[in-house]
Amino acid sequence: MIQRLTAAGLVIAMASVFTACSSDEHKTADTTMVQPVSVTVSSPSVDTKQDISVSGKVESVHTAYISTRLMGIITRLDVKPGDRVRKGQVLATISSQDIQAKRAQAEAMIAEAEANLQNATRDLDRFTVLYKQQSASAKELDNVTLQYNSARARVQAAQQMKNEVNAMMGYATLTAPFSGTVTQKNAEAGTMANPGMPILAIEQGGVMQVSAAVPESEINRVVKGNPAEIEIKSTGKKISGKVVEINPSSQFTGGQYMVKVSIPNADQAGVYSGMYVNVLLPLKGAAADTAETGAILVPSSSLVVKDQLYGLYTISNNNTALLRMVRIGKTVGDRVEIVSGLGRNEKYVISAEGKLYNGVPVKVK
Repeated sequence: MIQRLTAAGLVIAMASVFTACSSDEHKTADTTMVQPVSVTVSSPSVDTKQDISVSGKVESVHTAYISTRLMGIITRLDVKPGDRVRKGQVLATISSQDIQAKRAQAEAMIAEAEANLQNATRDLDRFTVLYKQQSASAKELDNVTLQYNSARARVQAAQQMKNEVNAMMGYATLTAPFSGTVTQKNAEAGTMANPGMPILAIEQGGVMQVSAAVPESEINRVVKGNPAEIEIKSTGKKISGKVVEINPSSQFTGGQYMVKVSIPNADQAGVYSGMYVNVLLPLKGAAADTAETGAILVPSSSLVVKDQLYGLYTISNNNTALLRMVRIGKTVGDRVEIVSGLGRNEKYVISAEGKLYNGVPVKVK
């Protein structure tokens, strides 16, 4: 009985050995059947002139907010957003009955003051003659002269009051300061207008610029006159502009400094006020001036995205593909900064003539 069991065990063991050998041969055969994928490798480039990417918005160079110094009912407001207006065109009117009443009062005061001035002038002429004839004293002449000067001053005061009323009347009729397009309408006819409240906004078309916010840590390295790259988010259009203005104060912008970037006339077709953009600004005196400290950049097309994670294929010592997870930073044109996960002297795959995955054999072209 024991001999039979021993013989059966020997048969099973030999079968296991043959099976294992057959499995190893099958694996070897599978490995040798995988054809290496031809790949092109490269080393990352180094950014030696550090830039900063900020968000901004397209705006018109010339924008006017139309308001009034009067408080009154808006009696006429015919324009609407999108309407083209001419310079001097009437946009809105404000009720001004009280101002008209004040102007009538000023005119009455002028008439009264001028009548008093005429009377004072005749008295002065008369007493001047009498003084020369020694029929009036110097004191009497001085009193008449004083009355004349007072009457003349009252005429001037009444005239200035009328000028003030006329100036206020000018705010009852709102006109376009230049030819352009209405972009905002904040009131309607029949509503109350308050002093300083913007009723309309007008933009002068054809001249656009970008307003971008730069953090306080970088504003001292932005130089007026330097070139800037603008990318419109909605269309992907890229424009080469120039820094034309740097606001030195962030009092009303929450620590952000506003920088204006011009848009060349040739590139303004299809660019509209309010579009959001990304602006790439070169910085002066950057710490990253050498290859040892510059930012590591790779083409964005070489990145592999999986579940919102980013990776790059590298080549292992066994000449197989190895997916390396990386952390990305800023975008510089068509390149992306690699913050960690790839050394500045390491090779990575930029293109392949087949499907890459971990462990697949590769062949460098």
